[in-house]
Formats: sequence, C-alpha cells, structure tokens
Amino acid sequence: MLQRVYDWTMRVAAHRHAGWGLALVSFIESSIFPIPPDVLLIPMCLADRRRAWMYAAVCTLASAVGGLLGYAIGFFLFETVGRWVIDLYGLEAQFAVFRDTFNHYGAWIVVLKGMTPIPFKLITITAGVTKLDLTTFILASIVSRSIRFFLVAGLIRWFGEPIRDFIERRLTLVTTLFLVGLIGGFLVLKVL
Repeated sequence: MLQRVYDWTMRVAAHRHAGWGLALVSFIESSIFPIPPDVLLIPMCLADRRRAWMYAAVCTLASAVGGLLGYAIGFFLFETVGRWVIDLYGLEAQFAVFRDTFNHYGAWIVVLKGMTPIPFKLITITAGVTKLDLTTFILASIVSRSIRFFLVAGLIRWFGEPIRDFIERRLTLVTTLFLVGLIGGFLVLKVL
C-alpha cells in the first residue's frame, strides 16, 4: 500500500500544476493545517531535481505569507480561532509558557523554531498574540523557512538519485521516520 501511495505522490509531484498545490499546502500549514509542506516538497524535488530551488522558493514565500495569516489569527482572532487551533493540538499549557518566552526572544524563536518539526502555526499565532513587530516577524519567517526548505531541496538536488534509491528501497522505514519526526514535534511541544 505504501508503494502505491508513494507512486501516486510521485506522479502528482511531476504534474505541471503541482507547484500550486505546494504553495497552497505551504500557505495553510503556517496557520491551521497539520501536515508540513515537506510531504510535497520532497517528492517534487525528487521528480524534477532541476526545479528544486524553485520549489524551495515557492515553499518559503507561501509559508511566509501564510505565516501572516497565523499572525493575524493571533493578533485579531486569538480568543476565537487562535485558541481553537491551540486547543485542537492540546497545547494550552505549553502555549502559556511559550508566550512568556516569546515576549523576550521573539525574532530568534521564529528563526530557530521555524526550522524544526515544531508546528510553524504555533509560532505564527504566538507572534500575533504577543504582537511581535511585524517587520521582524516577516524577516525572521523568511530566514527560517528559507533555511529549512532550501536545505531539503539542496540535499535532494545534490544527492538526488542515491536519496531516491534509498527512499524507494526503504519506503516503510522512511515513512516511519517521517511520522516519528512529525509526531515527535507535537510531543516535544507537550513536554515543554
């Protein structure tokens, strides 16, 4: 079954309109969607390594613009939508601690946490709640997301065929590791 899903994802990733889907996922992941854009970025880069930099740029820009939606949720709609998103992920206690820390180290938190599996929506909503300077937020988001997405794209561009072979031969292992990383990001937030 995993092989069929992988094959389907690779066909979708090679489609001429896949970039729009990547932009959409990157945009909504920054504010409400639980699945990171890497799910599309990686197969798209594997399907056409020559376009890896373009895909990373799409992810970066769409994620940064989507981060503005997360910021707006925190700034204008925290008591309704923002609190709902935080509650949905069971992050109430961690959010309170994170908000206090955020007031002191906002730009650095956006840069550092935006490169990790920690859900970026938590960072964008918190930036809005704490009213982090908007210019600082935008610049930190672009830096953070650029590092993350260009690193992924670069590794695939430079080491594409060996990585693709590894993924295709060990699909179950790769999928398991990805899910562990994704779930681990949420668990780290629960522990913090």
